[in-house]
Amino acid sequence: MVKKGAIQEEAAQAALANVHPSTRLLDAADAQLVVEAAPESLELKQRIFRQLSECTPVETILASNTSSISITRLAAVTDRPQRVIGMHFMNPVPVIRLVEVIRGHLTDDATVASVLETARRLGKTPVEVHDYPGFVSNRVLMPMLNEAIFCVMEGVATQETVDEVMKLGMAHPMGPLALADLIGLDTCLSILQVLHRDLGDDKYRPCPLLKRMVDAGLLGRKSGRGFYTYEA
Repeated sequence: MVKKGAIQEEAAQAALANVHPSTRLLDAADAQLVVEAAPESLELKQRIFRQLSECTPVETILASNTSSISITRLAAVTDRPQRVIGMHFMNPVPVIRLVEVIRGHLTDDATVASVLETARRLGKTPVEVHDYPGFVSNRVLMPMLNEAIFCVMEGVATQETVDEVMKLGMAHPMGPLALADLIGLDTCLSILQVLHRDLGDDKYRPCPLLKRMVDAGLLGRKSGRGFYTYEA
């Protein structure tokens, strides 16, 4: 953002001064709010939430940045399901203002109010949604990305053409395949698998080409190659 002139160097350094990296969850013991942002694996997230439940005070709010996994299922492994909530930040986080605030089945009103206010203080625009697979954003977005991949697999058009149609015809700022590369093709696949399994509808069935690309390690920007090739 400094290179793009979006913020000054001094602001960047001030922000970085507030960041204290650690590999120990115990270092979050004094936090009032913990936001988990691990990969889209229910087992991994549940393990983290169990550990957070043990090392933080019962008043601490435990939030997940999950794209699709049930907040209620994460809350069930803690000692405070009423204080577990979803905070789904949109990519790229410094640019997109939206935060989906997901209320689990037992999340209480005080927790929701606190997280909504925290998101606003971060300069974000929070929207409250309920705990269903994919919530709103990915339940709507992922079928579109998946269908764009089917178009490429079936030879309807090249990835460049599919993206151009959506940018020029639908006024999208980024084409669906470039967006999939930005999100990470492995993350897209994980979300579609959750939607397919938990909603039981074949309209969420992941495209075979998406599966094959993930198997090949072509994950998008983070691996240097997906539907497009990126510089290191």
